[in-house]
Amino acid sequence: MGSVAGGEIGRGGLDETNVRSILETMSKGELTRQAILDHATRLATQVGLEGITIGRLSSELDLSKSGLFAHFASKRGLQMGILQHAALRFVELVVKPTLTMTRGEPRVRALFDYWMKWSRSAECASGCFFVAAAAELDDRPGPARDVLVQQQKDWMEAIATVVGAAISEADFREDVDPEQFAQDLYGIMLAYHHSWRLLGDPKAAKRARNAFEALVAAAHPKNKRTE
Repeated sequence: MGSVAGGEIGRGGLDETNVRSILETMSKGELTRQAILDHATRLATQVGLEGITIGRLSSELDLSKSGLFAHFASKRGLQMGILQHAALRFVELVVKPTLTMTRGEPRVRALFDYWMKWSRSAECASGCFFVAAAAELDDRPGPARDVLVQQQKDWMEAIATVVGAAISEADFREDVDPEQFAQDLYGIMLAYHHSWRLLGDPKAAKRARNAFEALVAAAHPKNKRTE
């Protein structure tokens, strides 16, 4: 046995240089995985999750199939990775900045603003991943659909929580239904995505904001509506 005090364990040893090399390798591996998932998530909005294969990614990213299998093991593993990656990006770009805003109506407005920014970000260059995935998986039972459904339920719950805080802060009426507000807001965003992406309506964003303002105004207490 080697000496622990001397920085070695066994014949190969684990000294400072070896540890640094291992950490660097892990970092590179994670960076590679992130780059793969960035590309795969964008591609999925064009060809669907079912259209993403290890072979296609190997060709487009100039990576070996064995290397890709080392990251995801299977097509199902790749799909789960894409779904998780998309959700994490949404949290980073929409949820986290929203939660830095003041509770109440300011946070509700921030949620809408960051959601609109998401729709025009690099993440959605080929359309919103979640809209595309919902259309693809709505009638395809399986693990991928289960994950997507839970993600969407979590997001609806998050919207309702933000609206509930606006009620607690007296920015919105006490009888406002947070879940109904969340569904109405989601409907606005889906209509906006349809009008902008498919119909190419140049007024899509303005109409979405008008609809949002009407939704917020309807939630205001009566005394605030007359201000």
